[in-house]
Amino acid sequence: MEKKKTMSVEQSFTDHEIGDTNKNFDEDGREKRSGTWVTGSAHIITAVIGSGVLSLAWAIAQLGWVAGPAVLMAFSFITYFTSTMLADCYRSPDPVTGKRNYTYMEVVRSYLGGRKVQLCGLAQYGNLVGITIGYTITASISMVAVKRSNCFHKNGHHVKCATSNTPFMIVFAIIQIILSQIPNFHNLSWLSILAAVMSFCYASIGIGLSIAKAAGGGEHVRTSLTGVTVGIDVSGSEKVWRTFQAIGDIAFAYAYSTVLIEIQDTLKAGPPSENKAMKRASLVGVSTTTFFYMLCGCVGYAAFGNDAPGNFLTGFGFYEPFWLIDFANVCIAVHLVGAYQVFCQPIFQFVESQSAKRWPDNKFITGEYKLQVPCCGEFSINFFRLVWRTSYVVVTAVVAMIFPFFNDFLGLIGAASFWPLTVYFPIEMHIAQKKIRKFSFTWTWLKILSWACFIVSLVALAGSVQGLITSLKDFKPFQAP
Repeated sequence: MEKKKTMSVEQSFTDHEIGDTNKNFDEDGREKRSGTWVTGSAHIITAVIGSGVLSLAWAIAQLGWVAGPAVLMAFSFITYFTSTMLADCYRSPDPVTGKRNYTYMEVVRSYLGGRKVQLCGLAQYGNLVGITIGYTITASISMVAVKRSNCFHKNGHHVKCATSNTPFMIVFAIIQIILSQIPNFHNLSWLSILAAVMSFCYASIGIGLSIAKAAGGGEHVRTSLTGVTVGIDVSGSEKVWRTFQAIGDIAFAYAYSTVLIEIQDTLKAGPPSENKAMKRASLVGVSTTTFFYMLCGCVGYAAFGNDAPGNFLTGFGFYEPFWLIDFANVCIAVHLVGAYQVFCQPIFQFVESQSAKRWPDNKFITGEYKLQVPCCGEFSINFFRLVWRTSYVVVTAVVAMIFPFFNDFLGLIGAASFWPLTVYFPIEMHIAQKKIRKFSFTWTWLKILSWACFIVSLVALAGSVQGLITSLKDFKPFQAP
């Protein structure tokens, strides 16, 4: 077995200590995992239900009452189906008794190998970096929305109430610098549970306000079976591009494959086995997500019709009651604090593990020092972790400040990484693991599913490029929103 490099594990045990040691460590020599399907579900919900749930009314408006809910259901099934395949690949070659793979790249290396490992790493970590930058922007937009909501309430809805995002990005970055010192995923359960509760809160508020608006009557809203109408709401070409973007938005709204293996690595060894616990967590996570997506998307469309805003809490689809809008936006910001950690922890662990392998004797990289923290007990400090993670958060915050339209670019990253990470690799590894015969019935329909999702990724990529070009044309630097 490979010798452990960190000081915390560099110790020998006498015979009478081994029994206690086995209680504290798993069979791979790592600290005993304690996660369950409940904590796994919380991690998934935190990763999946982003504030993008509030833009689903816009996506449904582009597709209409028929295609909108159908696309939502189709992608929820595809995501759950491929996530069960990926869960079986955590151990290899046997899904229950095989060797553990700690990252998505290790899983691909075990089952497929070759150039696909590098392609997986590029897609996964590129996507994760993009998401953390995007979340910095989105969290600041929600914090700005609180300030603007109070301004509108005080001065009237006609006032511009312009506010800069930059100070709020700095606040968000400071919070993330502190939380980033949490060593790994195993210590993040409390934050994911808090973030999941916050996502339920703001999604429920959005649904409640939409129901009240739809039931209250007022101005007539137009909805249709096919969504926005050509010649009235949009031109023919706009309808096509918006449809592409809407399909892409829905497809990417479910994706959590970038962190699935890392989440599964927090689950305790059976019974039930990790793959069974992860499948249950995926079922609960995807079902809960689909329920909220359906409600937010359909009720939001019923309330706003074809004029549904991109985000009806920060885009001011609602102005009153202002205190409730404020609370919902605070919930979004708190949720994104937790979601940022879920997505950046795999990046942190990848860089740290690679550095430890390359410089095993460097105490700056591998040395662990114990620190007594009042009210929290003992905390482990590593100087490389402190410097590297702080630098990462600072760089992502600076990029977010320089490119406030980055969320449009995030759609491009999502389109490029959705197919390989959520569909292609899980299907190819399932075929390799189960030794499915070429051109058999199962092999054929799995390949058809993979290619269908590839086409979806291509059209979404085209829609994202067009959306990004439009944003760049409209972008006015150094102006408050």
